[in-house]
Amino acid sequence: MPTQPFVPVDPSVFHALVLLNLLFATGAWSLVRPSYRAAVVMAFLSIAWLFGNGPIEGQVLVTINIDHGFTESDVLSIIGLGIAAVAVMRTRERRRYEE
Repeated sequence: MPTQPFVPVDPSVFHALVLLNLLFATGAWSLVRPSYRAAVVMAFLSIAWLFGNGPIEGQVLVTINIDHGFTESDVLSIIGLGIAAVAVMRTRERRRYEE
C-alpha cells in the first residue's frame, strides 16, 4: 500500500474554520439569548467572515469583476447580519415589554 507524504495544511484554513465556528456559536447565542451585546458580536463576526473566508469560499454566485465576486460562503455573512438584526429587534421588544 503506497503512502502519501505528509503535506501540511495552510494555517489560513485553520483560521477560517475557527472564524466559522465562532460565527455559528454566536449565531446560536444571538437566537437563544438575544441581547445588544450578542447582536454586536454577531455583526462583527459576520463582517469579519467576508474577509476571512478565503480558503473555504466555494463557488462564485455573482461576479463583480475578474478578481472579485459573491461566493457561497459570503451568504453566511448576510444570514449573520440578519440574525443580528433579529436579536436587536427581539431585545428592543423585550425591553419595551418589561417597562
